Amino acid sequence: MSQPDGRLTTDIDPLERGPQDACGVFGVWAPGEEVSKLTYFGLYALQHRGQESAGIALSDGERIVVYKDMGLVSQVFNEAILDSLRGHLAIGHCRYSTTGSPVWENAQPTFYTARDGGLALGHNGNLINTPELAAMLPGDRRGATTDTEVLTSLLADNPDRSTEEAAMELLPLVQGAFSLVFMDETTLYAARDPQGIRPFVLGRLDGGWVVASETAALDIVGATFVREIEPGELLTIDDRGVRSRRFAEAAPKGCLFEYVYLARPDTTIAGRNVNTTRVEVGRRLAKEHPADADLVIPVPESGTPAAVGYAEGSGIPFAQGLVKNSYVGRTFIQPSQTLRQLGIRLKLNPLRDVIGGKRLVVVDDSIVRGNTQRALVRMLREAGAAEVHVRISSPPVMWPCYYGIDFATRAELIAGNLSTEEIRDSIGADSLAYIPLDELVTATEVPKDRLCRACFDGVYPIEVDEDSRGKYLLEKNCGTPDNGPLVAGRP
Repeated sequence: MSQPDGRLTTDIDPLERGPQDACGVFGVWAPGEEVSKLTYFGLYALQHRGQESAGIALSDGERIVVYKDMGLVSQVFNEAILDSLRGHLAIGHCRYSTTGSPVWENAQPTFYTARDGGLALGHNGNLINTPELAAMLPGDRRGATTDTEVLTSLLADNPDRSTEEAAMELLPLVQGAFSLVFMDETTLYAARDPQGIRPFVLGRLDGGWVVASETAALDIVGATFVREIEPGELLTIDDRGVRSRRFAEAAPKGCLFEYVYLARPDTTIAGRNVNTTRVEVGRRLAKEHPADADLVIPVPESGTPAAVGYAEGSGIPFAQGLVKNSYVGRTFIQPSQTLRQLGIRLKLNPLRDVIGGKRLVVVDDSIVRGNTQRALVRMLREAGAAEVHVRISSPPVMWPCYYGIDFATRAELIAGNLSTEEIRDSIGADSLAYIPLDELVTATEVPKDRLCRACFDGVYPIEVDEDSRGKYLLEKNCGTPDNGPLVAGRP
């Protein structure tokens, strides 16, 4: 395990890293507004989508300045920094790395000199034809170590075309999941892959426009939801308003796991509130897999809505049996081996007076490797629980994701190797059950053929070549990239 850098470390239990989304993206065009602060608060609302690094690119109409660093949004930016970033349009990014190492050089937005100015870009998702795209780079730019940097360089390396025309030429060649925000000195752009795998929305301010990964980010900056950015659509936003062009035919395959875990519960996807969906999943889970128990308790926070639904559907009382330390997920201090052995106790602590002597239904969102659930069941029994019945508000996660969620490999996924009963034995529960896939799909109110379900059923909507897989694919033979002179932040 690498040494900590003193700023941001891995999860407390390095053997049980939960599903991580690629990133959150935000963009704003609003003359007369403090766009740096709007972007900061937009990223703050999207912090759950990536906690490794954060950055903002901003333009005053003449030049682009990028400020980025490792850490949470609140660690990277303060009021003095934001006050120094002045302009009328900005893009922002909070990152979890699914391609490239979690280092400052790979933080976003990425920047390249383009035409008579610059181009900055932020990306949520993961490309699956990165080697082919990287082969298109000119020789002096083939040191790119992320799919995002490849895209930025290709968009910038077209002096005879406008940014919009360069995007219309490049985007049809790009395969995989991408919700992109990018900008030159005067214009904000947003593009979404033809499958629309990651969420992406457009919002309206009194004096401008906002694009963001989730509707919750619109809410926090006071923007009104207009619509989802369509799969295969490129938006151009400047002083002439919003213009839409289609670079590919839409073939919607929205990520089903967004409803399970990734998206904020106060976000709306495809016209349906995520919290409402998760509560309905819990109701269906109670009907499909009842338990003879005294209390329903959630694994906070992501298990809470489904636990509420399970309690409603079963008639078993709901209780908060676990207290979460909200500040432990990412930490400045690397825990000692002694503390690591405490494992989940650093994140969750049981309320003994609530659960002592009780038969519990414990509702969680997913099981990846099983380490967390194993430690959780043991902790609840030590706290006096009479029985522990685990209910999961997603089907078994059996397949890795290549579209922007950094799941474990199939060999590491416990459901990819063991049956439900074997997993139950492994985690030490009295019973274990998952929501059936069709019940989860029904709860979303989105037709099954418009959802990507690959992590559950192995059916990938875009074929993935074996040679195009791997988080560190571009780093094997490359050195540190050079993003140009206008990137500020930690050297």
